[in-house]
Amino acid sequence: MSETPDETRIETSRLIAAPAADVFAVLCDPQGHVAIDSSGMLQDATGDRVAAAGDTFVVHMDREALNDIPEMGRYDVVVTIGDDFEPDRHVSWSILGTARPPIGHVFGYHLEPVDGGTLVTTYYDWSDIHPDWEAMGIFPVLSENALRATLGILDRTVRRGYPRT
Repeated sequence: MSETPDETRIETSRLIAAPAADVFAVLCDPQGHVAIDSSGMLQDATGDRVAAAGDTFVVHMDREALNDIPEMGRYDVVVTIGDDFEPDRHVSWSILGTARPPIGHVFGYHLEPVDGGTLVTTYYDWSDIHPDWEAMGIFPVLSENALRATLGILDRTVRRGYPRT
């Protein structure tokens, strides 16, 4: 999918030569999010591996990596796993940070077992952002290329044997 001004969702896919359970293990680990981030914003994470909808963890961010809002600097966000959580198949999350009103964008991954591994589709959806944020015209914050790069890092991370706990 390519970006156009009226779109409110970006998604891209990649075949990863690994079982869905191995890919999902990275996506359910707060440190896994840090390990595969292509933006450079995710600096560290605190919290337990997620196992169900509603689970949360904290990500320690640094907005200077994007250099789009330099005054934001370092801050924390709470990641909340969405109701569509399905082990080895789908995980999504929303983010609550210091910004108010809450933004309302969602990130996620869909995993589909296929011959040769797992087709992993990642998406970034801002269709339900708060009107105040929509009026600012800053979305999408991440590009399709950034999502694609994260999938490449995810592939490398899984192939190298990301630790499972």
